[in-house]
Amino acid sequence: MNENIILLFYIIPLLVGTAFMTRAGDAMGVSLAGRYPTLVNRRRRHLLGLNIVTLVGFAISVHTLWITNKISEGGEVCSSATVFSCDDVLGNASYNVDPIFGISWGLIGMFAFGTFLFLANSVSKDPDARWSGQYMKWGFYLTASGLLVIALLVSYEIEMEKICQYCTTAHVANVIAMYGFWRASKMHEDGEWKDEEPSSS
Repeated sequence: MNENIILLFYIIPLLVGTAFMTRAGDAMGVSLAGRYPTLVNRRRRHLLGLNIVTLVGFAISVHTLWITNKISEGGEVCSSATVFSCDDVLGNASYNVDPIFGISWGLIGMFAFGTFLFLANSVSKDPDARWSGQYMKWGFYLTASGLLVIALLVSYEIEMEKICQYCTTAHVANVIAMYGFWRASKMHEDGEWKDEEPSSS
């Protein structure tokens, strides 16, 4: 199967997760409330969206690590003569590992998104815990620090004049997760964190 088509299997749930964290999620929550009653609550929808986004980021990181390993074995995954070529980016030995420890960026992404997913899922399981607000802040700080890594990786792509579609999708997932953690933290601080009371009608 074409790698760009496979990428859609990441992009579509990423868009769904993002929608749950925005006003578009209100209508989605109402339409799904019959089957999933908790989705009538904004907090629950937001946390579901955040979990989906961080899970997608983790899955893409696994995929990029697989591509890197496949290329190191002499295979081709998504090489292209166009500007979009994850093989050229992930197969470049000078740039496909971090400059300090020499760890694959895909593996670093796995650990990063695994941490984000842990924070989001922990709060989802017990949103009223005393530590939930702190977890959301940690998630925001960690995803915000990821912007520095993204800037470095984008500079590599500019230098190579190639774009890795999977890497870019992972970068977008990080930015969306950063918004998700920030918004959840804001909801917590502004007293919007409680689930809405069901209407008595």
